[in-house]
Amino acid sequence: MTIGYTHTDFSALCACQTLRRSARAMTRRYNAALTSVDLKIGQFTTLAALLQPDPVPITVLAEQLGMDRTTLTRDLKPLERRGLVVSDSGSKDARQRRVTISDAGRALMSRAVPLWEDAQAETKKSMTDDQWADFRQGLQTLVD
Repeated sequence: MTIGYTHTDFSALCACQTLRRSARAMTRRYNAALTSVDLKIGQFTTLAALLQPDPVPITVLAEQLGMDRTTLTRDLKPLERRGLVVSDSGSKDARQRRVTISDAGRALMSRAVPLWEDAQAETKKSMTDDQWADFRQGLQTLVD
């Protein structure tokens, strides 16, 4: 059976493969930038999403992050063990678990944000301002 495409064709044409390769490269860049504060970029974005005044229900936080609730629950455990986030039921219904960033989490973020800004600037430096705007808009369009 002939497929009609080669590996090179897929590498050049497949939007999903290119996006995944790009995502892995970006993840490596941001993870390297955050090494000194012992955070991965996924943990950083979770903590950043919690920089709000009130506790957030897990289901709402998962939606904001574009994650499955069970995956988010699993990802929160190391942050809880480190004392960076705190969770509670917030109501009589234990399924309505809420999470908030702790004071230790806020302190860590104050050290992590400048590192993230450096990685962001490094990423942006590889594009013109118009390309950066188009890039961000294109990614948002894919999310929407």
